[in-house]
Amino acid sequence: MDNKKVAVIFPGMGYHSDKPLLYFSKRIARENGYEIIEVSYDFPYKAREIMNDKAKMKEAFEIAASQIKEHLGSISFTDYSDVVFIGKSIGTALAAYFDGELKVGARHLVFTPVPQTFEMLGKNAGIVFHGLDDPWCPNDIATAKCNELKLELQNVNSANHSLETSSTAADIRNLESIMEKVEKFINS
Repeated sequence: MDNKKVAVIFPGMGYHSDKPLLYFSKRIARENGYEIIEVSYDFPYKAREIMNDKAKMKEAFEIAASQIKEHLGSISFTDYSDVVFIGKSIGTALAAYFDGELKVGARHLVFTPVPQTFEMLGKNAGIVFHGLDDPWCPNDIATAKCNELKLELQNVNSANHSLETSSTAADIRNLESIMEKVEKFINS
């Protein structure tokens, strides 16, 4: 192992790696010497169609997992000195799942997790960014699970599931603060 580093990007259903949180995280990782691997998946549903439907949520997770299993399973993560999984929404659950399934021992950047993420994420696995107005993950669950799992929790006031508010100016300031924390985490 010769200090090779890799960051794996797990997008959300409607939040792809060209959107701000993933785009800039990916750039920061690349600037800091990480190889970038982006996984992708196609869903038969739109996010709003599964929001409160546990069966459809489970099906969407299983569809995505089957689409990326072969790709990630062919990667020898032991060849890397550092592995960072960067997930958004359902991608945070998929990242946690594959970390455990493949026994990677990755560090996690968790953007707007879904509650199921916490069922699979390991202790001290990383940092969680949560919007306090996120309808997908109640604040009490995010707080309790981060405390239980000893995960750093960064709450963003008035922010939705994209960590956005009603103010563009506030979103730009928040994004700068989030990316400063991302860079610090990647370099730790």
